[in-house]
Amino acid sequence: MELDLDLTVVANESASMFGSSFEHDVLSGLALHHRAIPARWLYDRAGSELFEEITRLPEYYPSRTERAILCAHARHIASLTGYGRDVIEFGSGSSTKTPLILEAVEAAAYVPIDICGEFLMSSVVALSHRFPSMPIHPVVADFTKPLTLPSIRSRGRLGFFPGSTIGNLVPPLAVRLLQTMATTLGEGAQLLIGIDRIKEAGVLIPAYDDADGVTAQFNLNLLRRINRELRGTIPVDAFRHVARWNEAESRIEMHLEAREAVAFSVAGRRFQMRAGDTIHTENSIKYGPRDARLLLRAGGWTPLEEWSDPDDKFAVLLAEVKPVRFAP
Repeated sequence: MELDLDLTVVANESASMFGSSFEHDVLSGLALHHRAIPARWLYDRAGSELFEEITRLPEYYPSRTERAILCAHARHIASLTGYGRDVIEFGSGSSTKTPLILEAVEAAAYVPIDICGEFLMSSVVALSHRFPSMPIHPVVADFTKPLTLPSIRSRGRLGFFPGSTIGNLVPPLAVRLLQTMATTLGEGAQLLIGIDRIKEAGVLIPAYDDADGVTAQFNLNLLRRINRELRGTIPVDAFRHVARWNEAESRIEMHLEAREAVAFSVAGRRFQMRAGDTIHTENSIKYGPRDARLLLRAGGWTPLEEWSDPDDKFAVLLAEVKPVRFAP
């Protein structure tokens, strides 16, 4: 196996690259009238491990549904993508679904991109045992920003963006991310993306507020991370996890709600919250079929094919970057 970074370097670079951005986003978000912190900061090592636990919960349908779709249609997907492409995964996490795609398309190389370097490298090491002869080039980065990918000769690039992570971003930012991915991957590249469908709140809310409280710990871990990394004094026990369905915006919202009035400091700055005030930590926007295709087109991608499960809970779409047309 070929690796371009070792475990120690990646972990150290992860801390140095993102520390100042984390502080900026937290301080700016806590100062807003409607307090909000970007969802990407939920994923430190502990948060990433908790999220992997979430994906195995009975209430959390997206992961197992998407995996079933990929298993059922892997050969068809490969017939459309062609073989021997580089697979670039955005927000790779534990890469649990990745082997299905790597095997199906007979990938020339794999480039996992994740913001948590420590978790990324542990996943890469595990994956290398399954694909010992395939070059793997891990990249520690915020994939919402333009990236320079490793130079690899192949038959093209296939972006892989599973898990409906695109739903974490409000539509203008989702379009911008898709445009950034198109720029990163280049003309002729393809993108295999998972997008969650709109469905009744009775199915959605338990998926983000499970009976065992794992999602609650995932959300509350953000406060623990702030205390640990930004000299915070947030009383974590004074907050609770809340999941809401926002019908108007077609999204699940995760919040951290103050149970009582609290005062605390972060990086030397003082903040106060009243009982019932919240910190908005994550969105998960759900899309109908036409909405999803329009979103891709707005981001510079031409949809090629779409697959769903029998209950139409989730969809996987294949799209391609094509030259911009200025006339019909």
